Amino acid sequence: MANPEAKLETFLHWLQANGVDLRGCNIKYCDSRKGFGIFSDKDVSDGVLLVVPLELAITPMRVLQDPFLGPECRALFEEGDVDDRLLMMLLLTVERLRKDSLWKPYLDMLPTTFGNTLWFNEEELQELRGTALYRATELQKKSLVNLYETKVKDLVKKLLTLDGDSETEVCFEDFLWANSVFWSRALNIPMPRSHVFPEMQDVHQNCTPKADEKGSQVTNPDDLTEETTHNTEQGDTVWVEGLVPGIDFCNHDLKPIATWEVDGTGLTTRVPVSMYLLSAAQSPLQIGREISISYGNKGNEELLYLYGFVIDGNTDDYLMVHYPAEAINTIPFAESKSQLLEVQKAEMRCLLPKTLLDNGFFPLGTQNSGENNKCNRVCNYSWSGQRKIPSYVNKLVFPEKFMATLRAIAMQEDELFKVSSMLEELAGPEGERELSDIDVQSAIWEVCGDSGALQVLVDLLHVKLMDLEEHSGTEESDFELLKKALIIDNQEDNKQMANDSEETKLMTRNKWSAIVYRRGQKQLTRLFLKEAEHALQLSMTEEMSVP
Repeated sequence: MANPEAKLETFLHWLQANGVDLRGCNIKYCDSRKGFGIFSDKDVSDGVLLVVPLELAITPMRVLQDPFLGPECRALFEEGDVDDRLLMMLLLTVERLRKDSLWKPYLDMLPTTFGNTLWFNEEELQELRGTALYRATELQKKSLVNLYETKVKDLVKKLLTLDGDSETEVCFEDFLWANSVFWSRALNIPMPRSHVFPEMQDVHQNCTPKADEKGSQVTNPDDLTEETTHNTEQGDTVWVEGLVPGIDFCNHDLKPIATWEVDGTGLTTRVPVSMYLLSAAQSPLQIGREISISYGNKGNEELLYLYGFVIDGNTDDYLMVHYPAEAINTIPFAESKSQLLEVQKAEMRCLLPKTLLDNGFFPLGTQNSGENNKCNRVCNYSWSGQRKIPSYVNKLVFPEKFMATLRAIAMQEDELFKVSSMLEELAGPEGERELSDIDVQSAIWEVCGDSGALQVLVDLLHVKLMDLEEHSGTEESDFELLKKALIIDNQEDNKQMANDSEETKLMTRNKWSAIVYRRGQKQLTRLFLKEAEHALQLSMTEEMSVP
């Protein structure tokens, strides 16, 4: 059923049959890039726009209780062969292939392909060379193929055969689709404990999928037993990952106008154990306005990897910097340093949000800057009185835990000897005091200061920038590509567009997303390198004055 309007009509009937209440909104087709979205269609006084009974959600419990999938999956789950997420991906894979699936109206509404990097063709993937996402995509694709070949393929075939279908071919793309559906649409749902772990075996017996006379899956709200509803008020909360049909058609926006909430008791929505979409606008929504939510403060690396889109100029972007664990064995005095790193619970990588730069030497002025982005120094005293707190400490944007790791790695032989002597003195002649991570970090800072660590950091960022530029040029060259970009969203666009010219450059949306992402990584690497180099210069100047 290729017609979006026909699919939508069937889906809306399915939602209604399953107790979903669209109180102040409707679902409409946006475009080939965004697919479907949720739009305001009437004013609601309490702000509740949409209510979905959580009995309709695809959760691990739903899979294990499913009369068709449950018995086979329960056995594998109890043996530890599948986890919660794989259970839901199995349901999506099987139900997509079943000819008479009761989930068909919902599954038909979902995208058939995705913009995340697992769906990139080889040419598009090459645009990511030198980025962390390139290697992560390769490893994840290999892992998914292995999982499909060793567990998923035969299990899906077996379930289809039990369903009377021995002819349908199962392929890796079916599982890849299910994986992408899960990661791009799943929510972390705070459910009442009584709903997740019913005290009696038969609490949910009447809540198994049924079909009305038109074949739509239904969940009757009356099937919730009195005991389940009562326990919702008394029990605590259990967080469960799952897909919530209807709610999951909300698209992301940096300035969302709605949030989703869970109503365990039914006091807000009159539907116990439900999820509802709540307007966050200060005034009534304009009729026809798209209702967006926030997927969280995510950088382009995470947005592209999980959801298949990027935000040009994303204020939540970040840079991941890490010291390769395998490189530890190649540095001088590796064994002694490894012991110190272990005691101080060293962090070998750090996340550098773009907003940290607003507290640095060269502020950017991003809108999300604030006190929460400041890095607190752990080592704030000197045992000998010779090591003073650096004048630049409040401008140093790099996390102290990562700096502590780099200080240990950068130690010279004489510094290592001094640190060992200080720690031995602190521990006592019989080692009666157990050294803490703070003890080790403080001793290393006392002896070494910051310059060695900052030099290592500068080297790491230089290498990172070289890797990024080696395969795709400079930040400026990416800017020029994006300035000329003419995005092709589908093959029809391609037929209608002219060939490349000096003014325009045809590219797929996947390629455009890759360039936006890698350009952001180059920009952040350059900016954090500038911060590190300036801090290194100040550190060396101040440490020269230490006796």
